[in-house]
Amino acid sequence: MITMIIFGFLATVLVGAGIGVITARNPVYSAIFLVLAFVTSAVLWLLLEAEFLAIVLVLVYVGAVMVLFLFVVMMLDVNIAAAREGFTRYAPIGAIVAGIVVFELLAVIWAKQSGLPVTAPLVTNPAGHSNTREIGLALYGDYVFEFELAAFILLLAIVVAIMLTLRSRPGLRTQDVAAQVKVRREDRVRLVKVPAETEP
Repeated sequence: MITMIIFGFLATVLVGAGIGVITARNPVYSAIFLVLAFVTSAVLWLLLEAEFLAIVLVLVYVGAVMVLFLFVVMMLDVNIAAAREGFTRYAPIGAIVAGIVVFELLAVIWAKQSGLPVTAPLVTNPAGHSNTREIGLALYGDYVFEFELAAFILLLAIVVAIMLTLRSRPGLRTQDVAAQVKVRREDRVRLVKVPAETEP
């Protein structure tokens, strides 16, 4: 019963964070809500004893996807100076999200070490069960076509993002490969003969 209450609380936080990601008009707020959603999802995976998925969610999504998000912010020409000036405005929501994340992690660690019946798993697995093996069998067995299709869509998204950043803008310095190939040594290097000085 207590486990289901914890699950309901985490699910509510996750849904609220997801709504915050898509409704926030400020990209910084969206990033903060996205981190909260990822960490809460990782805690839910820990409750299901899927530790591999939890650590991958934190390392890959919170680490890599948030870096990609920052690249997107830079591609959109967001005024970073203005964002830094509003740091005090973002601090309260950032502190609240950080507090919730720390509370969730500490609660899971405390529940695991307390030995209370709260830590009873939601899913009972046999001894020697490997969720990593199950994930591999599912991805590269039953859902291999969908997995490859998702990889192709991600590759297409990367190519499109690069093409969007190559648009012509005033004042943009570009590389002229043809001019670099045509260059000659005589055009770039000038040999100067300096007479030697004799000592008095």
